[in-house]
Amino acid sequence: MIARLLIVAALALAACGGKTGAAAVDYSVSAQRNYEKGLKQLEKKDWIAASKYFGFIKSRFPYSKYAVLAELRLADAEFGAEQFLEAIDSYRLFMKFHPTHEMVANGYVSFRIGEAYYKQLPGDFWLFPPSYEKDQSATEDAVNELKSYLDKFPESPYRDRAKQILKLVGKRLADHEWYVARYYWDRGKPMGTVLRLRRLLEKYRGVGYDEEALWLLGRAYVAVDMQARAKLAWQELIARYPKGARAQNAKTALAGMR
Repeated sequence: MIARLLIVAALALAACGGKTGAAAVDYSVSAQRNYEKGLKQLEKKDWIAASKYFGFIKSRFPYSKYAVLAELRLADAEFGAEQFLEAIDSYRLFMKFHPTHEMVANGYVSFRIGEAYYKQLPGDFWLFPPSYEKDQSATEDAVNELKSYLDKFPESPYRDRAKQILKLVGKRLADHEWYVARYYWDRGKPMGTVLRLRRLLEKYRGVGYDEEALWLLGRAYVAVDMQARAKLAWQELIARYPKGARAQNAKTALAGMR
């Protein structure tokens, strides 16, 4: 209990998402009224003030139904303050101790965990290497969580947003696979190129690399003396993208193999 209530102090030190204001609060005598005030502070993005109201409910009204709701909203305050790791832990604890709660049953908590993983992903800044060159373990965590959410909650109202995020995350992973495939190709390691392109085409089709990936895959297969597979890659390219920029290249390459 004490450890969870320390969120107020943590938010005061680390809150950086949206405005935080003076975090002034005016506690009421009822759990419901304090909860309503906390929700208003969430809407205002005053994460510190919101967390004070919810923490007050948990300490002064521990057996109220609002104490459970306050626990969830404390996680929302952590999320809003961009303390995503802490928010993930809080959401997981909420799921563990309140598995039948309506906000667990409708997929909200699970969705927020996936969204929190997504929010942690680094952006691109010109001083640093592009994000697709970096380790993608956090990106894969986001994909796994979002896919798990979509599988478990087919009727959840948050599915559309989850699908949008999943598409963005999939594009980032595809960027990484393409980067690594090109890295191997440019360094004369065609089998590494083959493995990465097959992974890209198996998992991340439809995000913008399919045509170029099939063209390079055929070239990489030729380089490792797998002519039959090269033909299949180029035939697929021509069938799928007959008017694409690489269709003629693939036709020429196939004609030269006969």
